[in-house]
Amino acid sequence: MKRAAIYCRVSTADQKIESQLYDLRELAAQRGIEVVAEYQDCGISGSKARRPGLDALMADARRKKFSVVLVSAFDRVARSVRHFLQVIDELESLGVVFISRREQVDTSGMMGRLFLTLIGSIAELESDLIRERVRAGMRRARLEGRQIGRSRLDINREQVICDRRSGMSLTTVAKRHNISRASVCRLMKEAVCGDLSIPSGLPMPLHTVGNEVIA
Repeated sequence: MKRAAIYCRVSTADQKIESQLYDLRELAAQRGIEVVAEYQDCGISGSKARRPGLDALMADARRKKFSVVLVSAFDRVARSVRHFLQVIDELESLGVVFISRREQVDTSGMMGRLFLTLIGSIAELESDLIRERVRAGMRRARLEGRQIGRSRLDINREQVICDRRSGMSLTTVAKRHNISRASVCRLMKEAVCGDLSIPSGLPMPLHTVGNEVIA
């Protein structure tokens, strides 16, 4: 007899999980499958990839504790196609059959595998279309002369370096020029590398430690 695990999920704490459990236990009995474990996530959205119940199920699948996973519907496993396919691909690589009650999909059969292949193809096509739309948008922006990415900082770079080299703290320099601490560090590192000129009369920084430039 095949050993199965049941996975159930409800999005809110006031929803009841018992109906899913009842239906899946009945499905297992009809198919002559022994239920050896039940995993639940209560009050957790399907958009979250990391869930205690799902994580425990996948961990036990890797330990070969069962060979079948029963769910009431695809959306109990994941809301996004990408995450759903990641779960299914790992189960398939472990030799675990996935059965969904509502969609009547069983990956042990040819039609079930074909259905999942179609889902994967559609997801891949969707990703390709999104990438192409992004590229087309960037091309149009270039033709129109619009800025792509972050604009160059409109600040007096030499003054930033002067202030920092004069002993002013990193935070003070950042607030004075209305930029981030990381931007101050970057400008100082560029100065060390010779990308920016150091005003005359100021010593050249010697090295950096972390995000700090040390003389």
